[in-house]
Amino acid sequence: MTPNLFLADLGPELELTPQIIRDACFSIRRNREKWLARRRTRELIDLLAFTAEQWLDPLNGYRSQALRDGPADTGLPAATFSRGLDTFFRSLTSEQLEGVITQDLGDVRKLDEFTSSPIESRQGRASMARGPELLGHICAGNLPVPALASLVLGILTKSAQFLKLPRRGGILPRLFAHSLAFNESKLGSCIEMATWPGGTRELEEALFQEVTCLTATGSDSALTDIQTRIPASVRFVRYGHRVSFGYIPVEALTAYVVKRTAREAVADITAWNQHGCLSPHCLYLEDNGVHSPESFAEILAEELKAKEAVEPRGPLAIEEANAISSRRELCAMRAAVIPGPRERKLDSVFLEAPQSLRLWRSAGTTDWTIVLDTDPSFNPSCLNRFIYLKPVKNLSTALHFADRVRGQVGAVALAQAGERHSELALELAQWGVTRICPLGRMQEPWLSWRHDGRPPLGDLVTWTDLES
Repeated sequence: MTPNLFLADLGPELELTPQIIRDACFSIRRNREKWLARRRTRELIDLLAFTAEQWLDPLNGYRSQALRDGPADTGLPAATFSRGLDTFFRSLTSEQLEGVITQDLGDVRKLDEFTSSPIESRQGRASMARGPELLGHICAGNLPVPALASLVLGILTKSAQFLKLPRRGGILPRLFAHSLAFNESKLGSCIEMATWPGGTRELEEALFQEVTCLTATGSDSALTDIQTRIPASVRFVRYGHRVSFGYIPVEALTAYVVKRTAREAVADITAWNQHGCLSPHCLYLEDNGVHSPESFAEILAEELKAKEAVEPRGPLAIEEANAISSRRELCAMRAAVIPGPRERKLDSVFLEAPQSLRLWRSAGTTDWTIVLDTDPSFNPSCLNRFIYLKPVKNLSTALHFADRVRGQVGAVALAQAGERHSELALELAQWGVTRICPLGRMQEPWLSWRHDGRPPLGDLVTWTDLES
């Protein structure tokens, strides 16, 4: 049982007011000045890495509580929740923490003191970076991990932090903050967390008036509304709606590697049950490989069935299950009335080739669904292990038909492509993709991942240049 350290610990019986928000902000800002602002960055890195290592211990109390209460809080099955938790904390190492600072700022010491890079030294200059005095976060409820990452980045910048947690999915960030406070109570006094219904404007605006920097994750419309209500002096870092997909070249469809490719695809389809901007909605695959699209779909179905046996998707809310059933029925109707490749009447004249569609699905349940659709247009999935397969001639064709989501793509997973890997990656980058990763690792970004193509720490800090 965790102590009542944060406002969020007090439960729904606490009636929040704007004054409570303002008082909490004053308190954590004062505590930050007394302790956190004076810490060496290396000390904070060691504390974060040590805490993450504790979370990987099966006997850790915070981990045990998260595994007990997290699935009900997030709506995710225990095995899927546990896999996502381990993936995040395995990435929170000293090397990765130092790496994100070095990537964005050039030197870990930049957050502690004036230092000079080789170029700055030749010019007689030095510089240092400062984090926000008070960093606010409006956290989304689809996945708990982004809130953890936001909290970590804020600690590295030595900022007091106020996290507005979602009503669903806030247990893991809260437990992580408690574990940090257990290891260093003074750090815990620089963090505040609270929960209130979205759109409670008087509470939000009390927070907006106090912060010096605000990050927010949510729908584009919600973020635009927030942006109109924050003071002009507040830096705003927004993370809006994103979708992702995969691309499987012929090199990944040979007899030697096709099953591995299918297993990697299943890892992405089942991670967090596709509830995240980095989860695939569809997989484009080149249709002139050793294994045909139909053959790959058969293999993928077997792998999804095997995954279900060891890591069940779990029950869904009624509306989610109905969405899958409705989409399946629609696809089945299309499959029944649209000719397949072998059924086309070759003596007919078509302005556009008829499309074919096939469906693979778990028997008697909505646990997993594969739709093989030769219409290459990007389709958003209804999630929860529902994936589209889209055969295409080449990557250019896939990108042409994905143009509707251009600029909104969180990541593209690229299966092994041999000598063509760099060529395909360059084409994806020029199209505007900001993260290209191996298939099977879509939900495993590095902490230093440039979210939406932006530097994770660089967007938070303010620089001071010292000239001699």
